[in-house]
Order: sequence, then structure tokens, then C-alpha cells
Amino acid sequence: MGRALGKVLSSKGANVVLVARDPSKLASAKDYIASAAKSPTKQRFLTISADVTNPAESQRILDETTTWNHNQPPDVVWANAGSAHPSLFTDTSLSTLRAQMDINYWGAAYIAHATLRQWFAPTSTKAPVSQSQQPRHFLITSSSAAYVGIAGYAPYSPAKAALRNLADSLYSEVNLYNGARRSTDAAIVANAPERDVKVHIVMPGTIMTEGLEKENATKHPVTKILEEGDPKQTEDEVAAAAIKGLERGEYMVTTQWLGYVMKVSMMGGSARARWLLDTVVGGLANVAWLFIGPDMDHKVYEFGKRMGILSKRQDQS
Repeated sequence: MGRALGKVLSSKGANVVLVARDPSKLASAKDYIASAAKSPTKQRFLTISADVTNPAESQRILDETTTWNHNQPPDVVWANAGSAHPSLFTDTSLSTLRAQMDINYWGAAYIAHATLRQWFAPTSTKAPVSQSQQPRHFLITSSSAAYVGIAGYAPYSPAKAALRNLADSLYSEVNLYNGARRSTDAAIVANAPERDVKVHIVMPGTIMTEGLEKENATKHPVTKILEEGDPKQTEDEVAAAAIKGLERGEYMVTTQWLGYVMKVSMMGGSARARWLLDTVVGGLANVAWLFIGPDMDHKVYEFGKRMGILSKRQDQS
């Protein structure tokens, strides 16, 4: 998904910084993304090899990016790192449970913390805040698995649900800083950030990649039954849908119809882009869950009744 996002942004004229652990994969991705550049002679591309589960790396990523970007902070930061290890909860080692939270939640939380601290640094009183400047955007990739917990995704979906709550919290919190920029008190403005900040979260569903093949290797058969009929997308389809939603100004972006229905039935206090449609469809979806939920529970129950547990316990280290 990250490679596909980079290609779309490159085609729109963006300078792109890519972060991953594997230098060889980074080099290949850079060539792929640069080949789609709208203005090849003007656009710039940088790769940084880093492990985002290490909190110190987030600050290094931002420092290197800022230096490369003519000592200016990046305008957009997208926390897109993640991986899934679907399996039954008690079949999963404690080390894997921790690793899933590290990459899927903490990897995004660390870069969010470092980025927002940089963006929210007070402006100089000698450089008045300009209300006409374009806002900066912080984006998080979560998953439609954050909306509904199902058998076999306990190692993965709680981290994605935590990202949703983090994004909701940050969406609310940035209003404090954006509001301070518009104060009539010069002392308040002097301690406000130079640009507005907007927060977004993207909730893709099943993406047909090499990662999906790895997921299926550990996925319990009952999980596969529950996912039967779910729409699948290529990485390019997901990237295009995600960026299209962001360009519409949406806060919480889904990339296919099932994710949208799941979203509007469980939005709670999350910000809505199309409040009337979201409310109407959400109401209908809540009624549908009266039937869908019990049906899914019955499928799991019947699988256990017919096939047993099919447990594959890992070492608990």
C-alpha cells in the first residue's frame, strides 16, 4: 500500500520520502515511485532505512527529512507501517502479541508524537502567523478490522482499534492549537504553531499483496469462513480510493463499500464527512447487524461443533 500511495502522490507532483527497514526494498520502491513523477526534473525523492518500532528512530526520520527539505518540516506525514499475524488468541505467543502492537500501534504513535511536537512548536513573534497558509496533514493507516472484532484477529485488530481512538483524540486535540492561531491576544498567537494541522485516518480492507499470502498462512480456517465474500482490492485501488477520500476532505476514509458500511454503523463520536448519508446508512447498518452479528457467531459455533478447535499453539515467550 505504501508503494502505491507513493506512486499516486508522485504523479500529483509531490516530493516523497520513503521509510522502511530493508534498504534494497527502499531502493526498488524509490525507482518505482520516481518513474511516475509528474515533473521528473523538479521532484525529489529520499529513502530512509529505519525501524519505526524504535521511538528514537521517529525523531531521526523527521530530522533527516527536515534537513533534506531545505530545513522545512514536511507538509504531510503518513504513518502507514503495519503487518497482520491473524491466529487464535491463545495460539499466539506473547512475543507475537507484543510485536503486533509495536508495529501496528506504537509505530504510528511514535511518529505522531515526534511530528506533532515539531509542528506545534511556537512561532516567533517576529513572524506573525499567516491564516492563508495551507494546513499540514498527519495521516494514519488503520484497518476496517478496527470496527469489528472477529475470531482469529485478536493479535491484530486491537492495535488497529487503538489507532482509531488515537486519531479521534488527535482530531479533537489539534483544535486547541488551530484555535490559538486565531486568537486576538498576541501572546497566545506567539505560542501557537505557524500552520493549521489536520488529522486523518484511512481504513482499508483486504489488500491483495504478498502480505495477504503470509497472513493466510497463519489464519485459522474459521477466520477465512467469516471473511468469505469480503471485497478485495489491489494496492493501486486502495491508494487511489484513500487519496480520493482525503482530497474530499474526509477525516475517516474507507476504501470500499463494506468498509464504509462498517464505519457508519460504528462511528460513535468520530467526525462525519457526509453527516446525513452516514447517519441514514449507519441506522440501516445497525439494523443489519441484528442479523449479521448472530450469523457470524453461529458460523464460529458450528465450526467448533463440526471441526473442533484446530489449535496450533506457539511458544509463549
